[in-house]
Amino acid sequence: MSRAPLTWAVPALLVVFVFHYGAVIAGGWYAFTDWDGFTEPDFVGLENFARIFSSSQALGALANTLKLTVAFVIGANAIGLVLAMALNKGLKSRFVLRSVFFAPVVMSPLAVAYIWQFVFEVQGPVNALLGTVGLESWQRVWLGDATFAIWAVWAVMVWQFSGLCMAFYLAGLQSIPEDLTEAAEIDGASSWRTFRRIVFPMLAPAATVSISLTTIFGLRVFDQIMALTRGGPGYATETLATQVYKQTFAFGNFGYGAAFALVLTALVLVVSALQLTILRRRERVLQ
Repeated sequence: MSRAPLTWAVPALLVVFVFHYGAVIAGGWYAFTDWDGFTEPDFVGLENFARIFSSSQALGALANTLKLTVAFVIGANAIGLVLAMALNKGLKSRFVLRSVFFAPVVMSPLAVAYIWQFVFEVQGPVNALLGTVGLESWQRVWLGDATFAIWAVWAVMVWQFSGLCMAFYLAGLQSIPEDLTEAAEIDGASSWRTFRRIVFPMLAPAATVSISLTTIFGLRVFDQIMALTRGGPGYATETLATQVYKQTFAFGNFGYGAAFALVLTALVLVVSALQLTILRRRERVLQ
């Protein structure tokens, strides 16, 4: 009788291992082949990876991925922290405002991207607002401008996920004993000094979680780019994730696409491991 629960779990475990881990292993193998999805794959060794790191298009996608990730992590966490600090006060409407700011997080990234696609249109609200306040020179084709398109994607990502960072920091703020901040106020410490010396160090665990998750989201960004720009104009908003999709399903280069996926996976693992090591060490120092 005691073995029954484990027996019932076997079918689900088999499905997970075959369709998840099996796919991961197969993808890792295909990254070293020239498979086109139909014919028998031939082993080509590191040729696909050499092709990636010698291609200006692929290196541009890598640079865009890193640039977008860094900007997204900074923007989402900064805004999330500000919102958390503001909504941690005794405002009567704080519970409603928390729900409002968190609502975009639970929306589909595709739905959010399509909404913002309308916002950034030539005749959309952004250009209309700029025209209304007399800033016609600032109007532009936001998603068709090679300089500003990636920042339009960044704005959408920050808008959607700042609420998630807010939730992490708000939880951290509410775990700080009020006695500490009250004692600092009695001693005459300014709000900035109280934040820097007491609040900020005690937010280290929340910051670790928030920064780590937003970093992974940034490195894997795909939905927003495909809905807003499809990697354009030109290759201005191409990322590693969009290259995985295009090389595999648009161009039929399954082996080359699998190599992109392996590079992206390695990048996420390495960056996450380094980041967690640094942030955990920071927690110990601050606390």
